[in-house]
Amino acid sequence: MTATNLQKAAAAVGAVFLLVGILGFVPGITAHYGDMTFAGHQSGAQLLGIFGVSVLHNVVHLLFGLAGLALARTWSWARVFLIGGGAIYLVLWLYGLLVDQNGSANFVPVDDADNWLHLVLGLGMVAVGLALGRDPRHDPRTLQ
Repeated sequence: MTATNLQKAAAAVGAVFLLVGILGFVPGITAHYGDMTFAGHQSGAQLLGIFGVSVLHNVVHLLFGLAGLALARTWSWARVFLIGGGAIYLVLWLYGLLVDQNGSANFVPVDDADNWLHLVLGLGMVAVGLALGRDPRHDPRTLQ
């Protein structure tokens, strides 16, 4: 079977998350790599010199990317990944707004750059999931 645009989008998002997770462990691409901690706001590592990362943060990106690639295999799970994953990122955005960035509850860690990225990712994933997620049985151009 041919993958639908929804499945291709989910796979692309999954691949980007997987790549980001890998790059988070690459010195040079991740600034202050030696300052990376397992978790928490004390991690001084920054992906691309902008986004705060930790080992936990990178592992979450890797797992989210693998989930996206796996779920992209079917139309219905690709839709769940995009809309559900987008909703998770919107919740993470809200969490980032509410948590004390220097407190122990900021275990991910998140910072202002992450918050903006999480908002854009969340809205984008939900929008793509809804726009491409029409029921394929109602669109003869779309394969299941």
